[in-house]
Amino acid sequence: MISAKVFAPLACLLALALPVSAQTTPTVADPTQLRPLNQDSSLLSMRGGRRLLAEASAAIQAQNYTLAVTKLQQARQVFNQISNLYQQLSASFSGIDNRTADILRSGAVDAAEQRDEATYQLALVHRAQNQPELSVPLLVQVIRSQNPTTDLGKKAYAQLLELGFVNDATSTTSTR
Repeated sequence: MISAKVFAPLACLLALALPVSAQTTPTVADPTQLRPLNQDSSLLSMRGGRRLLAEASAAIQAQNYTLAVTKLQQARQVFNQISNLYQQLSASFSGIDNRTADILRSGAVDAAEQRDEATYQLALVHRAQNQPELSVPLLVQVIRSQNPTTDLGKKAYAQLLELGFVNDATSTTSTR
C-alpha cells in the first residue's frame, strides 16, 4: 500500500503533468513543419549544402571570389558533417538492420561526392585568385577521396598537371 507521504507528491506530479502534456501536442497543419532538417532554411541537410553551392556559383559568376570561397567552405563543412554522421549511423546499424545500414551508407557517399565537388570548385576559385598553393592540397583531397580514375579525380589531377605540381607520368617514364 502506498503511504500518504509518497502518494501526495505523486498525485501533484500527475496533476501537473496531465495539463502540460495536453498543451504540448502539436497542432500543425503542415506535416513538413515537424521535420526541420527537410526545410529549405536548414543548413544541416543536403538541400542546405546545395543552396550554399548555388550561392557560391552565383558569386563566381559575379566574380565575387571572396564570397564564393566562404560559401564553398561552408558547403564543404556541411557535406562533410552529413557524410560523417551518415557513416556513423550506418556503422551503428550494420549487422542489426543491413537495409538501413546500406541506405545510410549511400547517403554518406552522396554527401561525400557533394563535398568533393565543393572542394574542387574551391580549388578552382583559388586558382582564379592566383593562389595555386591553396589549390594543391584541395585537389589532392579530391583525388584521395574520389580516386584518380573517376571523372572528378581525373579533372583534379589535370589541374595539378596544369599547375605544375605533378608531371605527366608518361613523360617522366620515357626520360629515364
